Amino acid sequence: MSQLNSDTIEKTKQQIRGLVGEIQQLSKSDLSPDEFYAAFLQRVIGALAAVGGAVWVLGEGKKPTLAYQVNISPTLMDAESEDATKHSKLLEYIVNTNQPQLIPPLSSAGDERLGGNPTRQLMVVSPLGHDGSVEGLIEIFQRPDTQPNTQRGYLNFLKQMCDISAEWFKNRKLGQLTDKHSLWSEADQFSRSVHESLDLRDTCYTIVNEGRRLLGVDRVSVAIKKGGKCFVEAVSGQDTVDSRSNVMTMLGTLATRVAASGEPLWYMGSTEDMPPQIEEALEEYVDHSYTKSLTVLPLRKPRSVETGVANATGESSQALGAIIGVLIVEQIESEIPRQVLDPRLDLVFEHSARALSNSIEHNTLFLMPVWKAIGHSQAMVHARNLPKTLTIGGAVLAVLLALFIIPWDFNMTATGSLQPVVSNHVFVPERTVVQEVLVDNNSLVEAGQTLVVLRSDELQQEMKRVDGELRAKNEQLNAIRQRLTNTSNPTTPQERARDQADQSSVEVEIRSLKAQYDLLLGREEKLTVRSPIKGRVITWDAKRQLMNRPVETGQVLLTVAAENTDWELELYMPERRVSHLVKHRAKNPGQPVKVDYILMTEPGTSHYGTVQDVHWMAEPHEQQGHMVRVRVKTDPKDLRIETARPGASVTAHVDCGDTVLGWALFHEAWEYVEANLLFW
Repeated sequence: MSQLNSDTIEKTKQQIRGLVGEIQQLSKSDLSPDEFYAAFLQRVIGALAAVGGAVWVLGEGKKPTLAYQVNISPTLMDAESEDATKHSKLLEYIVNTNQPQLIPPLSSAGDERLGGNPTRQLMVVSPLGHDGSVEGLIEIFQRPDTQPNTQRGYLNFLKQMCDISAEWFKNRKLGQLTDKHSLWSEADQFSRSVHESLDLRDTCYTIVNEGRRLLGVDRVSVAIKKGGKCFVEAVSGQDTVDSRSNVMTMLGTLATRVAASGEPLWYMGSTEDMPPQIEEALEEYVDHSYTKSLTVLPLRKPRSVETGVANATGESSQALGAIIGVLIVEQIESEIPRQVLDPRLDLVFEHSARALSNSIEHNTLFLMPVWKAIGHSQAMVHARNLPKTLTIGGAVLAVLLALFIIPWDFNMTATGSLQPVVSNHVFVPERTVVQEVLVDNNSLVEAGQTLVVLRSDELQQEMKRVDGELRAKNEQLNAIRQRLTNTSNPTTPQERARDQADQSSVEVEIRSLKAQYDLLLGREEKLTVRSPIKGRVITWDAKRQLMNRPVETGQVLLTVAAENTDWELELYMPERRVSHLVKHRAKNPGQPVKVDYILMTEPGTSHYGTVQDVHWMAEPHEQQGHMVRVRVKTDPKDLRIETARPGASVTAHVDCGDTVLGWALFHEAWEYVEANLLFW
């Protein structure tokens, strides 16, 4: 029996040593607080063979808060119970004394402020921490029926385990200090960068890119409020923002509605309790951007240090300035918890609001570009830069003088086409089908020569119908005449009177049918289309374009240009330039207005002509807006037959007198200012 007890004791000692070794390893690990408290308490309870236990950490006001427990009384966790109040006061007393304690069951001190042990177990309590600082408490519940020496052993063992755990608390404290140092280094770099420039665009891009690096999220965006709407100005990782894209439009709409509400938006996957307008915009944006977590913070203009500045949650005891923009933080793949993100987000929010406010205020100052130019101009008159400044200034002055002194031709540019003076269009007389085309492009034709033969099935049917009716009426007339002249079989007076009346009626009908047939013959004659003049066909590929093609009444079949005809230009001049031409003609009545032009068929050669007529009405043009037609007479000796192609494109300069170089070059710019700026 003695040998058995000795083996059991030795095995128990080995188990306790093993648990102590595990606790030493835990103290050197980098477990999270929840993981460490659970593992530490379970091993201490196992080593002491205790009933249960709990780990308490210090919260606000150094009040113990339960972090992990094993088999403790439910009444101790009920904050409203009398036992929990007495137990809490006891824990606070041990925190203040920073000494381990053995508290018998159902015991209390004479002073109620010191609390007591309301349970039927022995409480073994020891502070947790390092270097004399208390971070929490460990509480062990043991059976009360043990010897005093054993109880003191419990207390000593627990105190030793707490001393071992001090290494974990020390390492955790060093890690927190390291993280804070790293955070403040990053925060210092962010604040330096975001306040470096007063340019609004540069500031926005610094906020999104440096803010994304500091926060560790997937995307950060900034929207600027202009009027009643917010427009996305910058997105992290993008050099430019396509404001017309669907995603940017949706994000701008969401930012506008959040800014209108004036409250921050936190989206973690649920849209419950959100205003309908914001919920609708948010769901639409999330469906297209696949965002898991979204934070939208209205950025306000800080009034002063004394008024207080809202943090990222929007909390402030006093009113703030107007909303100037919106900060949008998105997590698409990352999952940073809010308790980790909030401190960094507060910092980004504070600096972003102030930097944007300064940039907007700076850029909205009256004539800011002018003041900047004046400020930079001082460097131009320094000794080493003065020669360059004088040289450049002299060159600029010379150019300005040249613009106001040098005479220059005042020409108005117009485009158009080359057309023969005498030409005739051949039209379709009625709705028909082209049966035969006897000429082609560039064919020489005589006046009256057949060009096209048309076919009308309806006309043929009508002619056959009228011809048949005419034959029937002639036969009817012959029969009546035979009855009237038949002497062998005389008719009664009544029958003779009726036949004479029928004869007159049939003769009228025959004359009507002959007139109809003559009209149909005239129409049939017109189906043979002849040339109205002697000349040349200038319709391109007429046979292929017209053969067997149905055509409508009034449609142009062919165009025939007269042989050896002169040529003219049909120009289209923009209405804003016509006034200069009209003024020039009014100042120089009777004098021809010269025109020099080039043909696209011969671009290297200049030709000349004179303005023949200016149309009094402006007409809409398909490509160039409202234009005025100008007809120009050409010099027949100036054009070559091989380059004079009907319809050839023309670029012409119409002479409108003389002026100075500056007005010749920039008159249209000044007229635009007069029409669109000064007028208003």
